[in-house]
Amino acid sequence: GRVAMLSGCAQPVLRPGTNDAAIRLLTRLGVEVVLPKGEGCCGALVHHMGKEDASHAQAKKNIDAWWAETKEGGGAGLDAIIITASGCGTTVKDYGHMFKHDGAYAQKAAAISALTKDVTEYLSTIDLPAPVNPRPLTVAYHSACSMQHGQKITDLPKNLLQAAGFKVKSPLEGHLCCGSAGVYNIMQPEIATRLRDRKVANLERLKPDVIAAGNIGCITQIAQGTGIPLVHTVELLDWVHGGPMPEALAEGP
Repeated sequence: GRVAMLSGCAQPVLRPGTNDAAIRLLTRLGVEVVLPKGEGCCGALVHHMGKEDASHAQAKKNIDAWWAETKEGGGAGLDAIIITASGCGTTVKDYGHMFKHDGAYAQKAAAISALTKDVTEYLSTIDLPAPVNPRPLTVAYHSACSMQHGQKITDLPKNLLQAAGFKVKSPLEGHLCCGSAGVYNIMQPEIATRLRDRKVANLERLKPDVIAAGNIGCITQIAQGTGIPLVHTVELLDWVHGGPMPEALAEGP
């Protein structure tokens, strides 16, 4: 396959190992990963704040960059656009709706949204080989709101982790927000902290070796309230399929 991957803005700074793990794993599986020039922030953060013009401007840059990689845009073609942060994925999947009345971008935006997949969503379409480095760890899986409510992806990440040999547990009140919610933890820190502490208590009750999630906002938010290592789902999958130990696990509690 051939896919484009969103580099993003916050994640490469806060957790650069996430995209590195995704690229290693996909490349090992025979998938070509391209990082198109000109792509940048998906526009989610400013969109959350109601700054529509700014978010649409950022979205258009991504649409143009990815469109140029499609056969229709004159490129070599794309099987998917891979997103490793579910908050970004929810927004990019919404590009078609955002630009449905824009004559210049409606068709391109709809095509881009249709190509967009969370990294676990795409991996679920591939026959993954047996893990070469199985690790019998207990993983508490936190399902980000943007993943389970925004994209309706619930079981795919857990199924991938279970197939890779991990013992996966789901916390009580898994449907509740961890308090990150884009910029909510910055705008409403008191309520966000209460949500975080409630989420952490439910996760710690499972006594896991590691907590896995698919969104950088959640990972950063939850990590501030617990000593249990937090990693992206794809980091664990890369590890058991021949990649390095995730940095958070190497550091320990």
